[in-house]
Amino acid sequence: MDPLLNVLREAGQAIIGLFTQPYFYIAIALVWWHARLGVSLQRKLFHVRLYGTLYLTLTRIIAGMAVGVVLSVAGLGAGADLTSETLMFLWIAMGILALFQLRFVCLAYAAGALGLLQALSEWTGMDQSQGAWSDVVHTLAAIDVPGLLFMAGLLHIAEGFLVRLQGPKLAIPLFLQGKRGKPMGAYALSGVWPIPLLWLIPSADGGFTLPWMPLFGDEASTWSMLAFPVLIGFSDRTTSYWPEHKARTSGNMLMVYGVVIAALAAGAKFWSPLSVIAAVAAFVLHEGLLVLSRMREAGRDPQYSQDWTGVKILAVLPNAPASELGLLSGETIRKVNGAAVRNKEELHAALQRQSAFCKLEVANRDGHLKFVQRARYEGEHYQLGLILAPDDDVEFVAAPRSSSIWQGLREAGARRLGNSPTMKARREAMQAAAEQAVAAEEAALAAAEPDEPEEDPGLPPRGSSSRKNS
Repeated sequence: MDPLLNVLREAGQAIIGLFTQPYFYIAIALVWWHARLGVSLQRKLFHVRLYGTLYLTLTRIIAGMAVGVVLSVAGLGAGADLTSETLMFLWIAMGILALFQLRFVCLAYAAGALGLLQALSEWTGMDQSQGAWSDVVHTLAAIDVPGLLFMAGLLHIAEGFLVRLQGPKLAIPLFLQGKRGKPMGAYALSGVWPIPLLWLIPSADGGFTLPWMPLFGDEASTWSMLAFPVLIGFSDRTTSYWPEHKARTSGNMLMVYGVVIAALAAGAKFWSPLSVIAAVAAFVLHEGLLVLSRMREAGRDPQYSQDWTGVKILAVLPNAPASELGLLSGETIRKVNGAAVRNKEELHAALQRQSAFCKLEVANRDGHLKFVQRARYEGEHYQLGLILAPDDDVEFVAAPRSSSIWQGLREAGARRLGNSPTMKARREAMQAAAEQAVAAEEAALAAAEPDEPEEDPGLPPRGSSSRKNS
């Protein structure tokens, strides 16, 4: 039991040390900031939000903590020569990469960049140089790149699992501007998770021995524990897949990517040239996933555009009447209370015809009709808690994907669509036409009702009885 007690004692001390590191609180702050951006964007586009900032933050922190426990147990068989200088190099590398592309804020990219810099310093002989930069170069040369890449592979397996687990539920609906300027609906599968890791590291003084041999260690090593936070994140958009399908395929590809990187890193322990191959693969394969995703999107028709055969649903608010009715994104409402609806104005007018009850005819994702009905109560959302796919009078759309952290801070939100007088006049004309259509339909329904015969003031009212006196 002594080795186990030593491990538990070291683990407890490392966990306490985790809460003294600024990186831990920086990671929590970034998770909150990312969630707040998503909520602010939804309020700008739809004036409502699916989930609150606190809910999103806590959900991702709890999921990250659970994944951190699993990865820390897996790390007992791996180990790595991690130091505080290595962690500092990682954060600096991610910060520099973020200046070029925001999606480069990734441990695999940072570890791959450090691996390439390390190989370059060895090939050029810089690691033997003396001078002002010698300490930096020597610290770079001492970084355990295979151990970092192996960790990055495990983290991407965990990321793929989290995308599959939380992606469909926490996907954010968006309005985007299409290639021809026409607005279209989309979903952003986006998340940032803080992963606290507890990792075996070689100990220079004291430490404990293990009854097993970690992958990135040797027989003479004594060990201690290092606790540190890692931030993983995922971001992608889809206009042509259902959120759950996109989350499933993206999660699967990330897990395959993680397995490949971890396998190459493990092989580099036994054959050092694989270290450079793994560093290059960390970039190339990750970018390949992005290219493959965009190619698959480009070859399909948008799923969240109005086709004017009904009202297309983009999203359903949680715990709203529409959610209780079982409505899903991508379904089309054809009729409400017996009246055909083709836009949001007609939907609103049809719902008001019967304030205490609603009956809907809905075409599901496969085009088959279904009928749902429900009582309505005072104080509920006036459109059942639906976010509809955009029509041509949308005022705001989501900004394009930001390419750098500076553009992300400046543009990661909504931007006004069509500020020109022509677009404004077009929206006003379409709104007037929709109002005329609703008025015409109401007039037609009124004309179709049978006229009541005029009452003769000399006769008793209908429904009463009269009897002549004999």
